[in-house]
Amino acid sequence: MPLADWIGAAAATLTTASFVPQVLHTLRTKDVSGISLSMYSAFTLGVALWLVYGLLLGAWPIVVANAITVSLATCILVMKLRYR
Repeated sequence: MPLADWIGAAAATLTTASFVPQVLHTLRTKDVSGISLSMYSAFTLGVALWLVYGLLLGAWPIVVANAITVSLATCILVMKLRYR
């Protein structure tokens, strides 16, 4: 695998995995006071657009990473709306 692919895979893994602790913490505590609704709304929309972009290009690494990320970000956004 070329170096660029390794770097892309590492970046996708780290940025996607970074949401897991926030989702788990929010599920456990139901504390959403430190979460910005406008930031997560914009972020979730942006990631959804990256997902569509990846689909249009047929770039499966972009699709997989952003499908997982948009799912995790949506979980946080839903909890922000539900537990406020």
